[in-house]
Amino acid sequence: MTIAAAKNSFELNFELPFAGHLTVLVLSYYCNTESLAYKFCAEHVMRLSRLSYQVRLAIFASFSGVSLHAVAQDSAQARALDSEKTLEEVIVKGEVIYRDRTEATAPTLSYDLEYFQRFEPLTVGDMLKRVPSVTFVSDVLEYDGVRLRGLDSVYTQILINGKRVPGAGFDRSFFVDRIPAELVERIEIIRSASSDRSGDAVSGALNIVLRDGYSLDGGYVRMGAQRFSDSEIEPTLGFVWGGEALGGNLLVGANTQGRRNPKAKLSERFASPTGALVNIEDQVDVRSGNDYAFNADYKREMGEGMFNLAGFFVRTDRLEDERSIEYRTRARDNANLLTINDNEVDIQTDNYTLSTGINYPMWDGESEFRIDYAGIKDVQDEFEDETEYLRDTNPFPESDRFTRDLILLDIRDRDLTGEFQHKRSVGDAELKLGVQLTEKDRESDVRESRFRVTIPNTGTPPAIPGVRVPPVAVLGGFNQIAETRIEPFVKYNAQAGQLDWEAGLRYERTDVEIEDFTVPAANRNSENDYGFLLPSVHLRYNIDDATRLNLSAARTVRRPSFNQISPALLTGALGDNDVLGNPNLKPEDAFGLDAGFERRLGKRGVVGVNLFYRDIGNLIEIANTGVVGSDGVGSFVLQPRNGQDGQVWGAELDLSTPLSSIGMDNTGVFVNYSWLDSEVNDVFGKRRFNNQSNFVYNVGFIQELPVAAASFGITFRKQGDALSRIISEEVKTTYDGDLEAFIEKRFGDNWTARLTGTNLLDQSKDEFFNKFNTIQDQISRSFREYELESETSGRAVQLMVRYDFDNK
Repeated sequence: MTIAAAKNSFELNFELPFAGHLTVLVLSYYCNTESLAYKFCAEHVMRLSRLSYQVRLAIFASFSGVSLHAVAQDSAQARALDSEKTLEEVIVKGEVIYRDRTEATAPTLSYDLEYFQRFEPLTVGDMLKRVPSVTFVSDVLEYDGVRLRGLDSVYTQILINGKRVPGAGFDRSFFVDRIPAELVERIEIIRSASSDRSGDAVSGALNIVLRDGYSLDGGYVRMGAQRFSDSEIEPTLGFVWGGEALGGNLLVGANTQGRRNPKAKLSERFASPTGALVNIEDQVDVRSGNDYAFNADYKREMGEGMFNLAGFFVRTDRLEDERSIEYRTRARDNANLLTINDNEVDIQTDNYTLSTGINYPMWDGESEFRIDYAGIKDVQDEFEDETEYLRDTNPFPESDRFTRDLILLDIRDRDLTGEFQHKRSVGDAELKLGVQLTEKDRESDVRESRFRVTIPNTGTPPAIPGVRVPPVAVLGGFNQIAETRIEPFVKYNAQAGQLDWEAGLRYERTDVEIEDFTVPAANRNSENDYGFLLPSVHLRYNIDDATRLNLSAARTVRRPSFNQISPALLTGALGDNDVLGNPNLKPEDAFGLDAGFERRLGKRGVVGVNLFYRDIGNLIEIANTGVVGSDGVGSFVLQPRNGQDGQVWGAELDLSTPLSSIGMDNTGVFVNYSWLDSEVNDVFGKRRFNNQSNFVYNVGFIQELPVAAASFGITFRKQGDALSRIISEEVKTTYDGDLEAFIEKRFGDNWTARLTGTNLLDQSKDEFFNKFNTIQDQISRSFREYELESETSGRAVQLMVRYDFDNK
């Protein structure tokens, strides 16, 4: 069967063979009787709901030193543990890991690293493409700006260890492909906001929980390489160690990995959807580089309290090299050669955090003091050389014009957060209150220069590789923004029979100061301030031990993008129209509902269904000021403004379970499907929120072969069409399905080898662009250009070897 035939068959009829039987036990913990961290240990152990009750009894027996029979006779005592325990992880191979069932009252899905690890993800983006309701509108095999429930990444709150982190994007987004998967302990999808977390989570929050000092007692070394479709090979090497050190528990890890994505693009441009061909463009786009990561976490008892110091550093060195050739017809010969273009972007991005805190019993409860410092530094140097032909009647090799563009970008964004919180029992309930104070300091410096030489009939472009015109600041690209946020909160958790409930209130006060050095002095400095009360309520009704219902309501916000609040006037930014920034923009605010059903299937499986709705007010949309633009009559000055409402809704299904009910204990299956929809009005009428796919699903299985100490598995992912409409441009984006597979072989107790294949169907991304000059042209469908672009990347194969060890 050909690849194309197999691809079509796979999309229409997903039937896979299953074989083999299951072996046992991943992740067990024990508690040290000399430790004072009982509460942490007990809660962490009991959260391992994916383990069967019998397995937990066996774990408790192992660290208590008594027989399994004795522990089984007194399970309540086994659950209580001793009041002074610590925690470590024992790595055991050979079990399929399923989605966790969390005990949080707020609707939360939790996925441990082991859930993803068989497919050897390199980054958090690679992990998130397997979980419900996550889409991307990126290049093929690029998983950077995560779109929870299909909404733009600015609507998704990215947290690391429950804390906000700044992103380099002008829209406040954080690229999750900057965080290596090896740093992660688990991923949490928090569907509805709670008062003790940031309210910037309209579509939800993704919490990336990094490994801590109690994650391991031992470690592992991981090494391997990935081969790409252009025959290049990139290595990966990493290690993690955890154990007792320096009077406490220490975890350290380091990781380096080569990154590469060779892509091919074809663009065809027409005068209109039914018009004549204008030109075609062949492009080779190679993105390559290296990621370097280091993380450490240290925990130590201090009297009756617990001290913690943690941090991570990730550096991304990346080169994006695009080379393209344009022809005026599909005949790719010198007589029809239009341009030769060489575009390179050299990127170095540093992400870092440093956190310290102490938990201490006080005021008849427990208090926590924290200081968190997080930052990002993004430096990009871009040049674009273009040589033009056929501006006259003389074809190649005679060039007519040479242009060199240079763009230098330097963005630094830092958050310093101090936090105090206190929780205590109030009868049978728990009260938690606190306050967070954050100072953000963001500096943007974007400069550009252009050098152009017209060369009639000279035959070749000039030899000027070293020529550089001094770069000048881009309008709106050289500024400083300071934000001060004060956010007190209170949260109350209680239980009434079979009902668990949580109610909370958060107030977020923000003061913003902007200084833009690219505008006249009179308009250079701007200030803005706003405050929001953000209530939240979560109810969970436990029908029985296996089945529960959830209902949540919460108010959230989405803050304006940094480039929207700069007071600069950008000429020709949207077709022939100019765009003027608006420092007085207020955040969008949303009221959200989530209603869910979740049931335990057997001892390890989980199935859940969730319905969601968001009513988003004060939408930030581009409005027409009525002022004639710099291009004359027909063009206008546009400005982002708060306006009307929009609605988002959908349904989410997720299932992960062994097939024990049909006698296939060795087989685990994973399915999630999300149907997504929305409605918003713009100057042209109704549409969905921009780039929201109408569906996304993942389906796959893992098969254990215990006799052979091996396993294998397959996953398939598909997301629906994404539509975007802004002034001057309308885009439809489609993706083929993505097939991945792995084969694993275990050698003894310590060695594991995995062979993984990604993009096995060589998926393509196809985009359809409708382009216009003015608003009236867009209404009347008078096209400036219609473009079809198709992009592919090719298959990649990775071999990874891992050695696990403990400290005993």
